[in-house]
Amino acid sequence: MAMLTDDDKKFILNAVLKQIAHMSDKEYQKRMWIKGAGPDFDEAVCQFFDIIDPVLEKHKNFNISDVNYKFLVKFRNAFKAFSDDNDYPEEFIESTEWKKIMEMAKEVLKAFN
Repeated sequence: MAMLTDDDKKFILNAVLKQIAHMSDKEYQKRMWIKGAGPDFDEAVCQFFDIIDPVLEKHKNFNISDVNYKFLVKFRNAFKAFSDDNDYPEEFIESTEWKKIMEMAKEVLKAFN
C-alpha cells in the first residue's frame, strides 16, 4: 500500500464500514442482491475482502483501536466462513446464520459509532 494521507485512510475505513452497513441492512440486500439493483452478492463479497484485508494488516496505521480491531477481525472471519458456504441470498437471507452475521455487522458499526 502506498503512503496514504489521513484523508485517504478515513475514506478507506469509511468504505469498509459502508460495506459492513450493507451487510446489516436486509432491505439493501433484497434490493441489490436479490432484485439486481446493484452489485450482486459475489461482487459484494469480493469488494469487502479486497478492502478489509489490507486495512486489517495495517490497522494501526488506520488508528483502529485494539477493541475495534477485534470486532473487525471477528466479523471478517465469520463473514468469510459464511460466504464460503453460501452463494445465493435468496436461499440464506432469512436464515438464522445470516441473522447472526447481520447482528455482528450492527455490533461493529456500533463499536465504530
